Amino acid sequence: TYKRPQGHGIRVDDGFEQGMAIPFYYDPMIAKMICHDETRERAIEKMIRAIEEYEITGVETTLGFCHFVMKHEAFRSGNFSTKFVEQYFKPEVLKPESSAEEEMIASALATHLLTSSKQIQMSTSEHVGIAVSKWKTNRLA
Repeated sequence: TYKRPQGHGIRVDDGFEQGMAIPFYYDPMIAKMICHDETRERAIEKMIRAIEEYEITGVETTLGFCHFVMKHEAFRSGNFSTKFVEQYFKPEVLKPESSAEEEMIASALATHLLTSSKQIQMSTSEHVGIAVSKWKTNRLA
């Protein structure tokens, strides 16, 4: 998925479209986003909205980090230094919290894959005529 945020005062500089492969040797900065407005506060709000609207999958991005920075009071107030990351940022703040629904879906998928794998093992061994221990067949991993 690749959907750029749009709107007055939002500019995304990139060199690719959805569906294109990004070569291994491509510059790590595959896109940059610039937002401007009449005041710093309005430009920051516009950037937050643009970050939230940006849809990109298949590659790791710094959008979460940028969102953290834009929402942080030290950055918003302009009262920060080049030690901003050292002073305020902890990587664990970017770890997404999984919802109960996501956990249930992941659990169901894992169970399905495990069951399917066991059925394939059982049917293969029965066709070949190999006796397989029920202890091995029913183990969890």
